[in-house]
Amino acid sequence: MVKLANKIGVIVDSFGVGVREGLLKARNAGAEGVQIYAVSGEMDPEVLKGSARKELKAYIESLGLEISALCGDLGGHGFQDKRANPAKIEKSKRILDLAVELGTRIVTTHIGIVPEDTSGEVYAAMQEACEELAVYATSLEAYFAIETGPERAAHLKSFLDTLGSKGVSVNFDPANMVMVTGDDPVEGLILLKDYVVHTHVKDGIRYREVDPRDVYGALGYKPMDHAEIAEMVSSGAYFAEVPLGEGHVQFDDYFAAIQQIGYAGYLTIEREVGAEPEADIRKAVEFIKRYR
Repeated sequence: MVKLANKIGVIVDSFGVGVREGLLKARNAGAEGVQIYAVSGEMDPEVLKGSARKELKAYIESLGLEISALCGDLGGHGFQDKRANPAKIEKSKRILDLAVELGTRIVTTHIGIVPEDTSGEVYAAMQEACEELAVYATSLEAYFAIETGPERAAHLKSFLDTLGSKGVSVNFDPANMVMVTGDDPVEGLILLKDYVVHTHVKDGIRYREVDPRDVYGALGYKPMDHAEIAEMVSSGAYFAEVPLGEGHVQFDDYFAAIQQIGYAGYLTIEREVGAEPEADIRKAVEFIKRYR
């Protein structure tokens, strides 16, 4: 029988009600920690400055919560475009600075799909950007954590193994793997165990194969047009995110693997779709508690 000791987190933005109200909802749902997007709006490092950071940290602590991670996903194919990378790297560093000041040392992000061609320009651009981010994160005893899903775990590990440190590590999302690449989350978790610093708890179903580039985009790749992609995702023709326990993630085995690799960090609930996210998140909290 799996007995988890991991704390339960919730992505505040999943509630769709703003940061302060989302924090209250997370606490009331039974979460012990929260992850918050910090790319734009009130959490943008250029907006949240000075005493406002201390006030927010104090407010979160007053609710009995802590921050499991910030989300610093900058979109635009991640770090595939070397011309766009300097600005993105600088913004990522500022998000990490904010994270540390708010009491967490993890920023999750998407870096773009790691190309199969390891000798190409895109691979080199991603590698160079991640090297710089890894060095900066390590200097703060912190991590940029790449979210799993765009490529299979073995290929992601081979990329991470080329970097000089573990300052760039992994935010493990089992549902993304199930829905997009068809990878086995248990095998992937064990393979990436030395890099996992944060996790998302989400469930999903894969109905048919899909090119990850049509889901996540890729520099120089002409995907379906926006309308086709929106239809693909919303119709559930290829895959669907579903409430915990209703999809293809085998959580008995997955949580046993969490325990097996000695991962002691947060299990952070993410709910990106659905008409009643708050109800789904409450159910997810109770679902995870059954393994305690």
